Amino acid sequence: MKILVTGFDPFGGEPINPALEAVKGLADTINGAEIIKLEIPTVFGKSAEVVKAAMEKHHPDVVLNIGQAGGRFAISPERVAINIDDARIPDNEGNQPVDIAIQEDGAPAYFTQLPIKAMVTQMKEAGIPANVSNTAGTFVCNHIMYQVHYLIEKEYPAVKGGFIHVPYIPEQVIEKAGQPFMSLTDMTKGLTAAIEAIVLYDGKEDLKAVGGAIH
Repeated sequence: MKILVTGFDPFGGEPINPALEAVKGLADTINGAEIIKLEIPTVFGKSAEVVKAAMEKHHPDVVLNIGQAGGRFAISPERVAINIDDARIPDNEGNQPVDIAIQEDGAPAYFTQLPIKAMVTQMKEAGIPANVSNTAGTFVCNHIMYQVHYLIEKEYPAVKGGFIHVPYIPEQVIEKAGQPFMSLTDMTKGLTAAIEAIVLYDGKEDLKAVGGAIH
């Protein structure tokens, strides 16, 4: 099995993007799966072009995108991506689409094909806070998750796709009182456990476990 794991480049003038650094820390092989690591731009449109080129080159079985959601307490596999770009702030090239469909001929939403309940369980068993997320937002993270699933539907039906959000790292919350954080070491440990679950549950149904939210 080949798993393409992507992380966004530093955003908004930050010196690093913890999502990318956590991806860089992954082993080259996890549970027998080859891990292909890819840096992608935090840019609408261009991020999908980079991922598509990598899919054409490497022919992965799974595409797993990693991004950051500051303010979250846990590593969060995403359940769904929606067909809308609605950027509260500009991306790294100044693009700020508002209420724009990502793909005019795409589905209103795409659900991940990855075993997100098993991934959360595996991360928790590794001692890492984790939960299912039911919204990937409307910024570049949702954009790339949607674009990957659109590519899967149109061109790569045998591929599975998914997205995981990670929290802040300690250095990012020094001036953000009360914000949760996680070390890069724990992020990489959590992502490793999530990938182990992806491999373990390949061809199997996901766990039936509570992962919903009240709001």
